[in-house]
Amino acid sequence: MEYRQLGRTDLKVSSLCLGTMTWGEQNTETEAFAQIERAKSYGINFMDTAEMYPVPPRAETYSATETIIGNWFAKCGDRAEWVLASKVAGPGNGISHIRDGNLKHNRQHITAALDASLKRLRTDWIDLYQLHWPERSTNFFGQLGYQHKEDDFTPLQETLAVLGEQVKAGKIRHVGLSNETPWGTMKFLQLADQLGLPRAASIQNPYNLLNRSFEVGLAEVAIREQCGLLAYSPMAFGMLSGKYENGARPANARITLFSRFTRYTNPQSQAACSRYVQLAREHGLDPAQMALAFVTAQPFVTSNIIGATSLEQLEANLHSSELKLSEAVLEGIAAIHKDQPNPAP
Repeated sequence: MEYRQLGRTDLKVSSLCLGTMTWGEQNTETEAFAQIERAKSYGINFMDTAEMYPVPPRAETYSATETIIGNWFAKCGDRAEWVLASKVAGPGNGISHIRDGNLKHNRQHITAALDASLKRLRTDWIDLYQLHWPERSTNFFGQLGYQHKEDDFTPLQETLAVLGEQVKAGKIRHVGLSNETPWGTMKFLQLADQLGLPRAASIQNPYNLLNRSFEVGLAEVAIREQCGLLAYSPMAFGMLSGKYENGARPANARITLFSRFTRYTNPQSQAACSRYVQLAREHGLDPAQMALAFVTAQPFVTSNIIGATSLEQLEANLHSSELKLSEAVLEGIAAIHKDQPNPAP
């Protein structure tokens, strides 16, 4: 397992990060424990969660994921061996069951969210605390173009100052962004440098073969500012594994179970996906491992967040770290991307 520097911090994280958003919905606590145990034995030291998890977010399952992780720490006593990341939710996204649905990135909400997460996680600190998505209106969650809208949001300086207070209190070690734009990322970094506030160590955005929009404005920021990408949805909700080919809908698979997940199922995405799956098979590769290996190898990626609902899937995902794509495969990927760029932003 390769370990990479998390931003400008003193932490080194595994190039694969254990994603957790199915725990408490598609996965039981027992299954989650088995995933943690296997990932740890493989060399993963980085785990990512959120107060909102599991996904899809429902009042009935709210915070179940963090509770499962906390139960693991209580059982195994290995909290200090993990770099633990979590997130505070933002407004919208169909959420009305968290703090009455009127979510802000201000002192009241960040403090309440963080304290509740610490209690559920059964830990005194979170290594990386992230803003799950911007409070302001901007383009994220599949919206490629920006349409300006004047809205009332917590000033970024205020948000960063509150996070700084939590760092000083020892509740969090470092801060991170998620689903953020180039403007937002640079503004947070600028304010941190100017005001001596915590500097974002990472940005967690979607990145996969069907959505490489991160490369357009954020890749340069990630490299030059040492604010690397924590890539989520690296397999496009499993589409790039090939299991949904020809309209297949496997039992208990995410897209089969939840009709809301349509980001990667439009006709253009399905066509591109079929070509990537075919390319992998032509070269004797597992399509999922090819998709993951491509993401992990990018110079702006700090860690690739893998998720699985079975130990078999997790095992395949873990071994993607051992795969180095050939020039022929990379040329094939480039050709497909040129013909069908970013069909699922």
